Amino acid sequence: MKTGRERRPRQVLFIFFLLGVAGAGWEPRRRYFVLEETPGGTVLADLVKDLGLGVAELAARGAQVVSEDNESRLQLDPQTGKLIVNEKLDREELCGPTEPCVTHFQVLLKKPLEIFRAELRVGDINDHSPEFAEREMTVKIIENSPVGAVFLLKSAQDLDVGNNSIQNYSLSSNSHFHVSFRNRGDGRKYPELVLDKELDREEQAEFRLTLTALDGGSPPRTGTSQIRIILVDVNDNAPEFVQALYQVQILENSPVGSLVAKVWAKDLDTGTNGEVSYSLLRSSQEMSKTFELNAMSGEIRLIKTLDFETASSYEVDIEASDGGGLSGKCSVYIQVVDVNDNYPELTISSLTNPIPENSPETEVALFRIRDRDSGENGRTVCSIQDGVPFTLEPSVENFYRLMTEGALDRESRAEYNITITVTDLGTPRLKTQHTLTVQVSDVNDNAPAFTQTSYTLFVQENNSPALHIGTISATDSDSGSNAHITYSLLPTHDPQLALSSIISINADNGQLFALRALDYEALQTFEFRVGATDQGSPALSSQALVRVRVLDSNDNAPFVLYPLQNASAPYTELLPRAAEPGYLVTKVVAVDRDSGQNAWLSFQLLKATEPGLFTVWAHNGEVRTSRLLSERDAPKHRLLLLVKDNGDPPRSASVTLQVLVVDGFSQPYLPLPEEEREPAQEEDTLTLYLVIALASVSSLFLLSVLLFVGVRLCRRARASSLGGCSVPEGHFPGHLVDVSGAGTLSQSYQYEVCLSGDSQSNEFRFLKPMFSNILD
Repeated sequence: MKTGRERRPRQVLFIFFLLGVAGAGWEPRRRYFVLEETPGGTVLADLVKDLGLGVAELAARGAQVVSEDNESRLQLDPQTGKLIVNEKLDREELCGPTEPCVTHFQVLLKKPLEIFRAELRVGDINDHSPEFAEREMTVKIIENSPVGAVFLLKSAQDLDVGNNSIQNYSLSSNSHFHVSFRNRGDGRKYPELVLDKELDREEQAEFRLTLTALDGGSPPRTGTSQIRIILVDVNDNAPEFVQALYQVQILENSPVGSLVAKVWAKDLDTGTNGEVSYSLLRSSQEMSKTFELNAMSGEIRLIKTLDFETASSYEVDIEASDGGGLSGKCSVYIQVVDVNDNYPELTISSLTNPIPENSPETEVALFRIRDRDSGENGRTVCSIQDGVPFTLEPSVENFYRLMTEGALDRESRAEYNITITVTDLGTPRLKTQHTLTVQVSDVNDNAPAFTQTSYTLFVQENNSPALHIGTISATDSDSGSNAHITYSLLPTHDPQLALSSIISINADNGQLFALRALDYEALQTFEFRVGATDQGSPALSSQALVRVRVLDSNDNAPFVLYPLQNASAPYTELLPRAAEPGYLVTKVVAVDRDSGQNAWLSFQLLKATEPGLFTVWAHNGEVRTSRLLSERDAPKHRLLLLVKDNGDPPRSASVTLQVLVVDGFSQPYLPLPEEEREPAQEEDTLTLYLVIALASVSSLFLLSVLLFVGVRLCRRARASSLGGCSVPEGHFPGHLVDVSGAGTLSQSYQYEVCLSGDSQSNEFRFLKPMFSNILD
């Protein structure tokens, strides 16, 4: 391309002139002009001025240039709003012989969506010289051809268009011929050789001339070809085609080798002058690569696959020549019939992914569709599959928007595969599918949920410190940090419960630990609340109730309430000698601070002075006589009883009783020495007592009354000295009786119970029977 100083100002002025004209008529489509071979980076237009928008607004609305064929020939400078040529443009490559050369593009604005249609016309410069297909062409002319006869010549090809294409032909100087040309419907000029002077083969049998083709550029470019003119003897009948114009149609998907048309010319001459051969005239390079002419049969066959979208028709001249050098011509017009051989195309312009859940109607994607076919074959229908919360909304021209129908819930479905199907209306119908994977991002809209509303945990008392006693668990339907749960103990409303010193919780996994050993007798059950909080913003939480039940261990031995075992001597019970078998001597009362089977008490007689005289009921501790007393029975008896619980292993306590046999309570009661006398001495004493009893019958009643009154007064004084014990009325409280349910004490007993000053220890100091039945 020549870039002289004289030509450059004119080109610049021409560009600005065309831009001014285009800017004056913005509606309905903006038009721009640029010469081919303009350097990349050249400013084509100021979109800020043309669109009436500010630079900041263009940037904020994501302005971009979208071309029809997805080629990035133009670009938009977001900083200045200038439309810039991205690369050098070659008009011949873009449009070929088509004039004007127009390429369409769109300026796409988003938020809100707005599209400005525009077109760019690429102007031609004279950068190609005319070229002949052959350096030398041969023309045979009958020697008796009349003056003014016209002979067809093969034309030159110039890729430029308009004034830059071939404008004239010239012939080298000679006295017999000149060249003329005629214009075809497509604007091209085709040369013809015109005879100016009669020929005489005998004078000159051959001519060699130079044919020059000139274009209209400034300066003009030229191309030359040699013409060899051979004079032929007289052949007075030229071949003549049956039709001057053949019009045929062929499907664009016809296979290579298909017969397109057959031309036929007749020649009335005979011999070599009547033999006709066919050849292509004025055929373009594309025509020669697409069709093939059989020189003998006149058949035109396809040698290259057709494409309606590239070329919809072809026109060619065919020459029929006989052996004598005469020729005739005809034209063949080949129309390519479109078939539905192009699939619809889908181009994504913008995509928003992921989509936050709980958002209202949101634009997911903006895309453009097109079909390169024509007519019904180029019409399209766009759709998505059913069963998804998305819709398609047609936008301007051939743009569509993929929208959500409403708020999405990630916990219900976190991902959607949207298949966009574009189908044309041709036969057969062709379709294109494009799948978009849409992710739904999480929002902290779900609070942690415990697997149970309340938990009940069981802990064996006397546990080791830091013992894992159970685990609480909560789940969160959200994801990421919104689903990361932290566990905590909530403040208790019970001021007596120091929860932080008893229980701790692992904030990460919800494991609960007992910080110290628990005592069933001190704390049997307690409850508290735990919280589960996620790490979302804002954080959500939930609560659950935890009940802890302390399980009893057999860690307490039975405690004997009666008879009192802390005296210096075993407690003594009085037994009338006349007591019947089954007579209740006393009842051992014991309790166990444990519970359940650990507090089930049983009584057993381990040792007795007279093994067969007394029995102990295993379930209520009653000591009864098993037979009548005889004169031979000792007046004093020592009993050793065992109180045992039902734990594993069992714990026990022993009780020592002394029983004094008296006759109707008339003998005085004397404290017995701690050490038992020998059996022989006991028998002598018994005899002595009998003698004394027989001698004192008269005073027995009076003495017995005095003795009883003295004992009562002594015991009352003793009780007062130990803290003032009160005598409860009625039955002994049921919670001090064995758990087996053997019942309260016999109605013939009352007990004086005295508690120590330390009420928390629950230890009984002593308990003594009152023989009210004897008085009755």
